[in-house]
Amino acid sequence: MKTAKIMTAFLLASLLAGCAQKTQTTSQTDGASEKPQETAKAETQDLIEETVYVEMEVENYGTILLELDGKAAPVTVTNFVNLVNDKFYDGITFHRIMDGFMIQGGDPTGTGYNGSGTTITGEFAQNGYDNPISHTAGTISMARSNDPNSASSQFFICVADDQFLDGSYAAFGHVIEGMDVCLKIASDAKPVDDNGTIKPEEQPVIKYAKVVEH
Repeated sequence: MKTAKIMTAFLLASLLAGCAQKTQTTSQTDGASEKPQETAKAETQDLIEETVYVEMEVENYGTILLELDGKAAPVTVTNFVNLVNDKFYDGITFHRIMDGFMIQGGDPTGTGYNGSGTTITGEFAQNGYDNPISHTAGTISMARSNDPNSASSQFFICVADDQFLDGSYAAFGHVIEGMDVCLKIASDAKPVDDNGTIKPEEQPVIKYAKVVEH
């Protein structure tokens, strides 16, 4: 049993590394260099170092409430909040879904190869940052390519305990309401391959994302 768990974690980690080849993903192939990326404005402005709440409604599923930890990952949270305030995520989909692992969205093309046009510093241990957030079920984290500083707009929400990702990806908050929505999105998904790719017409749509008081 222990050996099986280790092998499962290894295979999922390999998928994430492979996903690194698609732009900003938890695993695919490195297309991050297809389009030059600029440094996100989050890197050059006052950073958010407090707790922020973001409400995200997914069409036909319901609402997810995210608690973002600006103290743990200020650059990541500032970048995400900037995109939310710019309505970047409105109408974007979850294009990659793996039940028992995670749901991933944030690519405006729905392909896994694109982002917002800017990238940010990866706030995780392997990149020299002390990020205390563990990838337990409900954790939101940034997807990226093999380049540790390639995260842009793509994110993923863990639907299981994925602590083998700790230290390799920039976790920046948690789902505090609507975990049932995330689990339903994951269980309904019909990937066309072992990497969780969802057909464009079947990708769940983010109706809106907005900062809220809580």
